Amino acid sequence: MSAKFVIRALTVFVVLCGAALAVLVLRPARVEPVPPQPETTAAASTLGQFIALDGKLPAPALAFATRAGEEKHLADFKGRLVLVNLWATWCVPCVEEMPALDRLQAKLGDKLTILAISQDRRGAAVVEPFLAKTGITHLAVFLDPKSAAIKAFGVEGLPMSFLVSGEGTILGKLEGAAKWDEEPMLARLAPYIAAK
Repeated sequence: MSAKFVIRALTVFVVLCGAALAVLVLRPARVEPVPPQPETTAAASTLGQFIALDGKLPAPALAFATRAGEEKHLADFKGRLVLVNLWATWCVPCVEEMPALDRLQAKLGDKLTILAISQDRRGAAVVEPFLAKTGITHLAVFLDPKSAAIKAFGVEGLPMSFLVSGEGTILGKLEGAAKWDEEPMLARLAPYIAAK
């Protein structure tokens, strides 16, 4: 084969690859139709996706850190009704629900312990500025930069919350954000608080 033939073949190949790449990049994305959602009442949409469980499933053995770097375990909170909230500063729904969680903790005090466990990989470096900016002061905010909680609970997305009994069993879970401090959610939590 001559050098001219090889150069022409390579040129044709490069042009065809470039054209294929342009088609892939410039073609409109395929949009899947959104299936119709069941109608929800205002109260149901406020409650997010809260699912009450039978309270027989034990919460996982979970380790995380305080913002100062001290190791903590979920078992350290035994005897208390705990709401474990898995969140991250890059998660828009998480950021939107944090003020409501902060107000809920302020409102309920020691009747409910909220553990807001950040899944940010950069830990305190991103969490501290976020807390300063948003004025979150009542929540116990912890760090889990290795996302051990996501793995332990089998979580697929954030935010995700688990209501854990004083005996360490999972009473319920909520997928997605919620308006935690509004009356419908307070009414939903009331039986668990009363049984504490």
